[in-house]
Amino acid sequence: MFSNNLRFSYRNLKRQRIYSLINISGLAVSLAACWLIALYVSDELSFDRFNEKADRIVRVVQHAHWDGGSMNIALTSAPFAPVLKQNFPEIEDAVRIDPEGGAVIQHGNSNLKVEDMIVADKSLFNVFTYKFLEGNAETALSDPGSIVITESLARILFGSADAAMQQLVVFPGNGSCHVTAVIQDIPENAHLRFRAVRPLPDNFTSGWQNASLYTYLLLKKPSGINSLRATLPAFSDKTIKKQVQVTDYAIELQPLLSIHLHSNLDYELSANGSMAKVYIFSAIALLILLIAIINYINLATARSSARVREIGIRKTIGSGRMQLAALFITEAMLVTCIAGVLGLVIVQLSMPFFRELTGKSLSLQDFGVAPTIIFTLLFSLLVGLISGIYPSVFLSRFSAIPALKGNMGNIRGTVLFRKSLLVIQFVITVFMISASFVIYRQLQYATHSDLGFNKEQVVTFHIDNKNLRAQIPVIKARLLQSPLIEGVAVAGNPIGNNDLGMRGYLYEKNDLGIAPVAKAVQELIVDEDYLPTMQIKLDEGRNFSDQLPTDQTNSILVNETLVKELGWKHPIGMKMRKAEPGSGTMTVVGVIRDFHTYSLQHKVQPLVLVPPPNVQEKDNLYIRLAKGKSNQALAYVDQVYKGFDSGNPAEFHFLDLNFARQYAMEEKQETLAFVFTLLAVLLSVLGLFGLVTFTAQQLTKEIGIRKVMGASVLNIVQLVSKDFLKLVALAAVIALPVSWYAMHRWLSDFAYRISLQWWVFAAAGLVSALIALITMSVRAIQAARVNPIKSLRSD
Repeated sequence: MFSNNLRFSYRNLKRQRIYSLINISGLAVSLAACWLIALYVSDELSFDRFNEKADRIVRVVQHAHWDGGSMNIALTSAPFAPVLKQNFPEIEDAVRIDPEGGAVIQHGNSNLKVEDMIVADKSLFNVFTYKFLEGNAETALSDPGSIVITESLARILFGSADAAMQQLVVFPGNGSCHVTAVIQDIPENAHLRFRAVRPLPDNFTSGWQNASLYTYLLLKKPSGINSLRATLPAFSDKTIKKQVQVTDYAIELQPLLSIHLHSNLDYELSANGSMAKVYIFSAIALLILLIAIINYINLATARSSARVREIGIRKTIGSGRMQLAALFITEAMLVTCIAGVLGLVIVQLSMPFFRELTGKSLSLQDFGVAPTIIFTLLFSLLVGLISGIYPSVFLSRFSAIPALKGNMGNIRGTVLFRKSLLVIQFVITVFMISASFVIYRQLQYATHSDLGFNKEQVVTFHIDNKNLRAQIPVIKARLLQSPLIEGVAVAGNPIGNNDLGMRGYLYEKNDLGIAPVAKAVQELIVDEDYLPTMQIKLDEGRNFSDQLPTDQTNSILVNETLVKELGWKHPIGMKMRKAEPGSGTMTVVGVIRDFHTYSLQHKVQPLVLVPPPNVQEKDNLYIRLAKGKSNQALAYVDQVYKGFDSGNPAEFHFLDLNFARQYAMEEKQETLAFVFTLLAVLLSVLGLFGLVTFTAQQLTKEIGIRKVMGASVLNIVQLVSKDFLKLVALAAVIALPVSWYAMHRWLSDFAYRISLQWWVFAAAGLVSALIALITMSVRAIQAARVNPIKSLRSD
């Protein structure tokens, strides 16, 4: 029986080419979209799972709140790891990681800039799992002069992993190390990635307030996190809280496997994903698939009048309801199996584009060939069963004699069901269009908002040669000799990279007493040229001055946010000092306008600007280039710098691109959402086109009569389209409040965001209605232009 059903189904698909094309193409595209999203979601869920001890690794992070401010950071200070390991038997080991940034490695006659280099405790390889190609985990970082590099870096420097062992790695002007191990490249699905690691000194420490490290704990048992969470608050209150000197303070333990999708703190090691976005994209996949299934059900039930005589004949020759139902389900499964194969072809063809969109090295091979084939078959059969079950029940219930006469009986419930499906379909479409509008507007706002300084035409680069930092005044003077250079400044960090860290400062209160609790602030080292070069406005007081030697150690600048949070009425002249033993008192000499040191997803933090305490802190140059002359200016800067350090060419970073990179993930997701929105619209239009086509065929004689009676093309379009347009309008009314709520939740992730305006959602509804109207009008006009004689002769 199955072979007969399959044969009949194939013949029916060939006879009904338009409907077959609509159903197969719609399901193929939706299945391809599901595959692509499944690959993306699977990769997001796989982060850090390659670690053999992943279920026992936790990260220590800090939270604090105070009047007018808060601190939620992934960073800790040096004492955390040893103190926690010493006091809690649940902890087997601990590791501290300092993402020190880039370094220049001497490579033959040239130098290689390695950006992602870290410093870590030698316990790193006991906590995390990395595959060693040469050397071993126990002794890799035992020697203070050791370095462990990845396979790709070993090939660049020495040709192969085995050739790299015991080789001398020279950092020009900064010492050297011996290669003690080579590990396989870090997987892309790791939140901690690096190309080289050097050991932290065994006795390395710092003040509790100096949060600049990442601390990870290896627990003896996975369940140890529960007992730690129960006892850690009391221990923290007695010890760490007093050291950090914040009243409302808490330590959080984050399981390693939750970091990528569930952590959104300041100073994350890498750009994290979001579990909410995983749910969103999974929902998008299901919604796109639902639209295609609705198309199939709608077209199958709408075409029931064309098949009612076929059903009557089959029942007359002995077919029962179960046999008829099996026939229609077989037909649906045949459609989805063909669509499934076509969907895999679409996935393979679109994979390069999808990799570029997501920034991930995705492939169908990630799932394996056999699982892919089996899953496609089972998935197609399941979708076919879902798609075919209602049409099969609906079509097989007709009685034989009325069916032979073409009488379908009372189908009011079926028509209502079909209309409901169409409304659901366009609710999804309107929702996705409005969501795309809001996402686009928010990203435009984030990338074009005033950051409090002029980021255009500013480049930064790191001075890797420590010996050269003493010559900064000479370098600045040489650069400023050219009209191509409008300003040059020194800073301890390039902003826009989320790496300033937090430091505790004790401060003077309005009553001139010193506050007993330190204030956690960002600290940025800058010279007297920083404000004019960056075009940062000064609200009160003065800038640093190289004519005042006392500014070097006694003066600081603060931002508006810090003034507000401390409640200072007259900030100029107020005193502050670092909450560390031996720190000197500094005086506030100026208040600057707030400016963003990171993306608009994060609030402006209280900020202290301090002069470089020594020449080694003058390691980043900021250079403002003349407008419209970037290429000439960069060539000039490169030429000047080579005159001072020919072995370490400057590696330029445009400041606006630093900030743009913070939105790279959101932009990729916005593009993905836009593409899938287009697919949803296309599928909805495809289904609507099929329904309008069938409606026009049903009304062929009526259209012919109306044309003979003098009806215009517009009258015919109204006849065919009016009911559908009402359903689309109803869908828009339902979708708009749902869209508003969903987008309000999405925007809550941004510290600075657009306000939701009614016209955005109204525009989404109008766009959906316009698309539907154009689709219906095109098909209705075609029907209206048919010669009425042919229409009246149609059977």
